[in-house]
Amino acid sequence: MSLSLEQINQYKEDGYIAPLNILSKEEANEIKQEIELIEKKWPNELEGLGRNYIHLISPVFDKVCHNPIILDAVESIIGKNILVCGTTLFIKNPDQKGFVSFHQDAKYIGLEPHNWVTAWLAVTDANEENGCMKMWKGSHKKNLKYHNQKFDENNLLTRGQTIENVPINETTSVVLKAGQLSLHHPTIVHGSGPNNSKDKRIGFVIQSYIGSNVEQVLGKMYVQQARGNDTFKYHEHVKRTTELLNNNDITTRKKANEELSKIFYSGSNKIGKY
Repeated sequence: MSLSLEQINQYKEDGYIAPLNILSKEEANEIKQEIELIEKKWPNELEGLGRNYIHLISPVFDKVCHNPIILDAVESIIGKNILVCGTTLFIKNPDQKGFVSFHQDAKYIGLEPHNWVTAWLAVTDANEENGCMKMWKGSHKKNLKYHNQKFDENNLLTRGQTIENVPINETTSVVLKAGQLSLHHPTIVHGSGPNNSKDKRIGFVIQSYIGSNVEQVLGKMYVQQARGNDTFKYHEHVKRTTELLNNNDITTRKKANEELSKIFYSGSNKIGKY
Protein backbone atom coordinates (compact mmCIF):
# COMPACT_ATOMS: atom_id res chain seq x y z
CA MET A 1 0.00 0.00 0.00
CA SER A 2 2.93 2.35 -0.62
CA LEU A 3 2.06 5.66 -2.24
CA SER A 4 2.16 5.76 -6.03
CA LEU A 5 4.61 8.02 -7.84
CA GLU A 6 1.69 10.28 -8.70
CA GLN A 7 0.69 10.54 -5.03
CA ILE A 8 4.27 11.24 -3.93
CA ASN A 9 4.58 14.00 -6.53
CA GLN A 10 1.26 15.45 -5.38
CA TYR A 11 2.53 15.50 -1.79
CA LYS A 12 5.72 17.25 -2.89
CA GLU A 13 3.80 19.80 -4.95
CA ASP A 14 0.79 20.50 -2.71
CA GLY A 15 2.23 19.71 0.73
CA TYR A 16 -0.43 17.13 1.58
CA ILE A 17 -2.31 14.17 0.21
CA ALA A 18 -5.89 13.06 0.92
CA PRO A 19 -7.99 11.04 1.19
CA LEU A 20 -6.28 7.72 1.90
CA ASN A 21 -8.57 4.81 2.74
CA ILE A 22 -7.31 3.20 5.96
CA LEU A 23 -10.11 1.90 8.18
CA SER A 24 -13.65 0.71 7.59
CA LYS A 25 -16.52 2.66 9.15
CA GLU A 26 -16.85 -0.15 11.69
CA GLU A 27 -13.18 0.12 12.67
CA ALA A 28 -13.47 3.90 12.96
CA ASN A 29 -16.53 3.43 15.17
CA GLU A 30 -14.49 1.17 17.48
CA ILE A 31 -12.18 4.13 18.09
CA LYS A 32 -15.17 6.36 18.82
CA GLN A 33 -16.44 3.76 21.30
CA GLU A 34 -13.03 3.68 23.00
CA ILE A 35 -13.25 7.45 23.49
CA GLU A 36 -16.75 7.15 24.92
CA LEU A 37 -15.62 4.38 27.28
CA ILE A 38 -12.75 6.51 28.62
CA GLU A 39 -15.00 9.54 28.99
CA LYS A 40 -17.49 7.44 30.96
CA LYS A 41 -15.09 5.54 33.25
CA TRP A 42 -12.40 8.21 33.60
CA PRO A 43 -14.08 11.64 33.31
CA ASN A 44 -11.78 14.51 32.26
CA GLU A 45 -9.01 12.07 31.27
CA LEU A 46 -9.03 13.34 27.67
CA GLU A 47 -9.24 17.05 28.47
CA GLY A 48 -6.40 19.56 28.40
CA LEU A 49 -3.04 17.82 28.25
CA GLY A 50 -4.93 14.53 28.45
CA ARG A 51 -5.69 14.71 24.74
CA ASN A 52 -1.98 14.07 24.02
CA TYR A 53 -0.18 10.70 23.89
CA ILE A 54 -3.45 8.75 24.09
CA HIS A 55 -1.75 5.91 22.19
CA LEU A 56 0.38 5.30 25.30
CA ILE A 57 -2.68 4.44 27.43
CA SER A 58 -5.04 2.82 24.91
CA PRO A 59 -4.39 -0.36 22.88
CA VAL A 60 -7.00 0.78 20.35
CA PHE A 61 -5.13 4.02 19.56
CA ASP A 62 -1.78 2.20 19.73
CA LYS A 63 -3.01 -0.16 17.02
CA VAL A 64 -3.88 2.78 14.77
CA CYS A 65 -0.37 4.23 15.11
CA HIS A 66 1.16 0.91 14.02
CA ASN A 67 -1.34 0.25 11.23
CA PRO A 68 0.70 -1.21 8.33
CA ILE A 69 -1.35 0.60 5.68
CA ILE A 70 -0.52 3.96 7.27
CA LEU A 71 3.12 2.98 7.75
CA ASP A 72 3.44 1.94 4.09
CA ALA A 73 2.26 5.40 3.02
CA VAL A 74 4.49 7.15 5.57
CA GLU A 75 7.51 5.11 4.47
CA SER A 76 7.01 6.43 0.94
CA ILE A 77 7.60 9.92 2.31
CA ILE A 78 10.19 9.67 5.11
CA GLY A 79 11.89 6.32 4.56
CA LYS A 80 11.91 2.95 6.31
CA ASN A 81 13.14 4.01 9.78
CA ILE A 82 9.92 5.30 11.34
CA LEU A 83 9.25 6.47 14.90
CA VAL A 84 5.85 7.33 16.38
CA CYS A 85 6.64 10.65 18.02
CA GLY A 86 3.32 11.78 19.48
CA THR A 87 -0.45 11.83 19.12
CA THR A 88 -3.24 14.31 19.71
CA LEU A 89 -7.00 13.87 19.89
CA PHE A 90 -9.01 16.76 18.42
CA ILE A 91 -12.66 16.69 19.52
CA LYS A 92 -14.98 19.47 18.42
CA ASN A 93 -18.29 19.34 20.26
CA PRO A 94 -21.34 20.86 18.53
CA ASP A 95 -22.10 23.09 21.51
CA GLN A 96 -18.63 24.61 21.64
CA LYS A 97 -16.74 27.05 19.40
CA GLY A 98 -13.42 25.23 19.14
CA PHE A 99 -11.30 26.02 16.09
CA VAL A 100 -7.72 25.65 14.92
CA SER A 101 -6.09 28.82 13.64
CA PHE A 102 -3.94 28.76 10.51
CA HIS A 103 -0.45 27.63 11.48
CA GLN A 104 2.52 25.46 10.56
CA ASP A 105 3.23 22.36 12.67
CA ALA A 106 6.99 22.85 12.50
CA LYS A 107 6.90 26.31 14.13
CA TYR A 108 7.05 25.27 17.78
CA ILE A 109 7.51 21.51 17.80
CA GLY A 110 11.33 21.44 17.66
CA LEU A 111 11.75 18.51 15.25
CA GLU A 112 14.71 19.00 12.92
CA PRO A 113 15.27 18.28 10.06
CA HIS A 114 11.78 18.19 8.58
CA ASN A 115 11.91 14.52 7.63
CA TRP A 116 8.54 13.89 9.26
CA VAL A 117 4.88 13.84 8.37
CA THR A 118 1.63 14.39 10.25
CA ALA A 119 -1.17 11.85 9.81
CA TRP A 120 -4.76 13.01 10.47
CA LEU A 121 -7.33 10.21 10.81
CA ALA A 122 -11.04 10.96 10.64
CA VAL A 123 -12.75 9.06 13.47
CA THR A 124 -16.01 10.67 12.39
CA ASP A 125 -16.75 12.31 9.03
CA ALA A 126 -14.90 15.60 8.61
CA ASN A 127 -16.50 18.17 6.32
CA GLU A 128 -16.93 21.91 5.95
CA GLU A 129 -19.97 22.02 8.22
CA ASN A 130 -18.25 20.38 11.19
CA GLY A 131 -14.85 22.04 10.80
CA CYS A 132 -12.58 19.98 8.55
CA MET A 133 -9.00 21.08 7.87
CA LYS A 134 -8.21 23.63 5.19
CA MET A 135 -4.82 23.45 3.45
CA TRP A 136 -2.96 26.26 1.70
CA LYS A 137 -1.48 24.29 -1.18
CA GLY A 138 2.20 24.90 -1.87
CA SER A 139 2.77 26.98 1.27
CA HIS A 140 5.21 24.33 2.54
CA LYS A 141 7.75 25.40 -0.06
CA LYS A 142 8.46 28.68 1.71
CA ASN A 143 10.11 29.46 5.04
CA LEU A 144 8.30 29.33 8.36
CA LYS A 145 6.01 32.31 8.73
CA TYR A 146 5.48 34.66 11.66
CA HIS A 147 2.87 33.37 14.12
CA ASN A 148 0.96 35.73 16.39
CA GLN A 149 0.46 34.08 19.82
CA LYS A 150 -3.13 34.87 20.72
CA PHE A 151 -4.03 32.25 23.37
CA ASP A 152 -7.66 32.46 22.22
CA GLU A 153 -10.11 30.79 24.58
CA ASN A 154 -11.60 28.57 21.86
CA ASN A 155 -8.39 27.89 19.93
CA LEU A 156 -7.37 24.23 20.17
CA LEU A 157 -3.68 25.04 19.67
CA THR A 158 -1.27 25.45 22.58
CA ARG A 159 -0.42 29.14 22.12
CA GLY A 160 -3.28 30.04 19.82
CA GLN A 161 -0.53 30.45 17.25
CA THR A 162 -1.94 32.24 14.24
CA ILE A 163 -0.68 33.17 10.79
CA GLU A 164 -2.52 36.33 9.84
CA ASN A 165 -4.01 37.19 6.43
CA VAL A 166 -4.10 33.68 4.97
CA PRO A 167 -5.93 33.90 1.59
CA ILE A 168 -8.95 31.71 2.37
CA ASN A 169 -9.93 31.57 -1.30
CA GLU A 170 -6.61 29.81 -1.99
CA THR A 171 -7.17 27.11 0.65
CA THR A 172 -8.69 23.68 0.01
CA SER A 173 -11.04 21.83 2.36
CA VAL A 174 -9.85 18.33 3.28
CA VAL A 175 -13.11 16.40 3.39
CA LEU A 176 -12.73 12.93 4.88
CA LYS A 177 -15.07 10.05 5.60
CA ALA A 178 -14.71 8.20 8.91
CA GLY A 179 -11.70 5.91 8.53
CA GLN A 180 -9.95 8.04 5.90
CA LEU A 181 -6.59 9.73 6.43
CA SER A 182 -4.66 12.74 5.25
CA LEU A 183 -0.89 13.20 5.37
CA HIS A 184 0.61 16.68 5.49
CA HIS A 185 4.04 18.31 5.44
CA PRO A 186 5.53 19.93 8.58
CA THR A 187 5.52 23.41 7.05
CA ILE A 188 2.22 23.56 5.16
CA VAL A 189 -0.14 26.28 6.41
CA HIS A 190 -3.43 24.80 7.59
CA GLY A 191 -6.28 25.33 10.04
CA SER A 192 -9.93 24.51 10.65
CA GLY A 193 -13.13 26.26 11.68
CA PRO A 194 -15.71 25.50 14.39
CA ASN A 195 -18.17 22.61 14.34
CA ASN A 196 -21.51 23.94 13.15
CA SER A 197 -23.18 20.54 12.95
CA LYS A 198 -25.22 18.72 15.60
CA ASP A 199 -22.68 15.92 16.13
CA LYS A 200 -19.14 15.60 17.47
CA ARG A 201 -16.29 15.91 15.01
CA ILE A 202 -13.38 13.72 16.07
CA GLY A 203 -9.92 13.59 14.55
CA PHE A 204 -6.99 11.50 15.77
CA VAL A 205 -3.63 12.97 14.81
CA ILE A 206 -0.32 11.14 14.79
CA GLN A 207 1.93 14.17 15.17
CA SER A 208 4.12 12.94 13.99
CA TYR A 209 5.80 10.04 12.25
CA ILE A 210 9.46 10.99 12.19
CA GLY A 211 12.55 9.54 10.56
CA SER A 212 15.22 8.28 12.95
CA ASN A 213 17.46 11.14 11.77
CA VAL A 214 15.06 13.72 13.25
CA GLU A 215 16.24 15.31 16.50
CA GLN A 216 14.21 17.14 19.15
CA VAL A 217 16.14 20.41 19.43
CA LEU A 218 13.94 21.95 22.15
CA GLY A 219 13.60 19.09 24.62
CA LYS A 220 12.86 15.41 25.08
CA MET A 221 10.45 13.15 23.18
CA TYR A 222 9.00 9.75 24.08
CA VAL A 223 8.79 7.59 20.94
CA GLN A 224 7.90 4.10 19.76
CA GLN A 225 9.65 2.16 17.02
CA ALA A 226 7.09 1.69 14.27
CA ARG A 227 9.31 0.33 11.50
CA GLY A 228 13.00 -0.15 10.74
CA ASN A 229 15.68 0.89 13.22
CA ASP A 230 16.52 3.91 15.32
CA THR A 231 20.00 4.50 14.01
CA PHE A 232 20.52 7.86 15.75
CA LYS A 233 18.99 7.19 19.21
CA TYR A 234 17.98 10.79 19.89
CA HIS A 235 14.84 9.94 21.85
CA GLU A 236 13.41 8.03 24.82
CA HIS A 237 11.83 4.76 23.65
CA VAL A 238 8.70 3.39 25.34
CA LYS A 239 6.85 0.08 25.03
CA ARG A 240 3.48 -0.41 23.38
CA THR A 241 0.52 -0.60 25.74
CA THR A 242 -1.58 -3.75 26.08
CA GLU A 243 -4.10 -2.56 28.68
CA LEU A 244 -6.40 0.46 28.83
CA LEU A 245 -5.17 3.05 31.36
CA ASN A 246 -2.60 0.80 32.99
CA ASN A 247 -1.00 2.61 35.96
CA ASN A 248 2.53 2.28 34.57
CA ASP A 249 1.39 3.63 31.20
CA ILE A 250 -0.37 6.53 32.90
CA THR A 251 2.89 7.42 34.64
CA THR A 252 4.80 7.25 31.36
CA ARG A 253 2.25 9.46 29.61
CA LYS A 254 2.42 11.99 32.44
CA LYS A 255 6.20 12.26 31.99
CA ALA A 256 5.82 12.51 28.22
CA ASN A 257 3.24 15.30 28.53
CA GLU A 258 5.40 17.22 30.99
CA GLU A 259 8.27 17.17 28.50
CA LEU A 260 5.97 18.02 25.59
CA SER A 261 4.61 21.03 27.44
CA LYS A 262 8.16 22.32 27.95
CA ILE A 263 8.75 22.00 24.21
CA PHE A 264 5.53 23.67 23.07
CA TYR A 265 5.96 26.61 25.47
CA SER A 266 9.69 27.04 25.03
CA GLY A 267 10.44 30.78 25.10
CA SER A 268 6.86 31.71 26.03
CA ASN A 269 5.96 33.68 29.16
CA LYS A 270 2.42 32.30 29.14
CA ILE A 271 1.02 28.75 29.33
CA GLY A 272 -2.23 27.64 27.68
CA LYS A 273 -4.58 24.82 28.65
CA TYR A 274 -3.05 22.38 26.16
